[in-house]
Amino acid sequence: MPRTKKKTFFRSLWTITKNTAKDWIAADPFRQSAVVGYYAVFSIPALLVIIIAVAGLVFGEEAVQGQISGQIKSALGTETAESIESIIAKVSEEKTSIIAAIIGFVTLIVGSTGVFTELQTSLNQIWEVQVVAKKKWLKTIKTRLFSLGLVLSLGFLMLISLLLTTGLEAFSEMIKTHLPDFMPFVLKTANFILSFAVITVLFALIFKILPDAKIQFRDVWIGAMVTTLLFILGKFGLGIYFAKANPASAYGAAGSVVLIMLWVSYSCMILFFGAEFTKQYATFHGHEIQPTSDSKKIVKANRLPLPT
Repeated sequence: MPRTKKKTFFRSLWTITKNTAKDWIAADPFRQSAVVGYYAVFSIPALLVIIIAVAGLVFGEEAVQGQISGQIKSALGTETAESIESIIAKVSEEKTSIIAAIIGFVTLIVGSTGVFTELQTSLNQIWEVQVVAKKKWLKTIKTRLFSLGLVLSLGFLMLISLLLTTGLEAFSEMIKTHLPDFMPFVLKTANFILSFAVITVLFALIFKILPDAKIQFRDVWIGAMVTTLLFILGKFGLGIYFAKANPASAYGAAGSVVLIMLWVSYSCMILFFGAEFTKQYATFHGHEIQPTSDSKKIVKANRLPLPT
């Protein structure tokens, strides 16, 4: 890259990042992420049940649950993983009557989509759009359907991730005696790239589908990749923090719930920063984010003051 282009690139990146940080703080991400964290406590069990059911069609539910449990253990610890496993088992119990089964199914759908509804509200605020009052009831139904589609997409992404990861592991086992010394590093790198790609697709889906806004795909992909990078770094940092500080130890039996809320809240702050970066990147390149037909643009000067 020529010196002039490199200088222009870093100057542009600095401008976008500076504006991102300023507007991110102004949007009160701490309150927004705390709200999503609260809803996540009630949504996560139902969400995981559906993801396990979708991905379990190929691998079997026990294998998928084991994979998810391993991820939760690495992020939140063994106790939290066991608590979530116990809740999933309760939610998944067979119902004794048709009425109980129907109620259970509706509760599952509403519960699993609740956290995405709250995410949508927060992303709308960040991207400065709001639903038109007359269409709110219709938009609520559409949001739930879109959220359900996103939940099913999560299960599908989990399935693809497991397929590719299993394929990589099987391939390395088959040829491990013939592998040169550097190949384990290559396979680990391939696994990291795979995880990065899956998370990027997830964030791209969230940015493209959830908000009541129209945004170009080129801006979505850049924003999703930046958010993924921040998310992976944040996940590493949170893992160290939870292991060293053990912030939930003072809450006794409720410690697992507190850890889930903390992890979701911190992760949402990263997601909201990524959403703000996406908006600033799009604006910087002249691709203004526009409201959909069900919503309207919020005039920045007319924003309500943040609660004190």
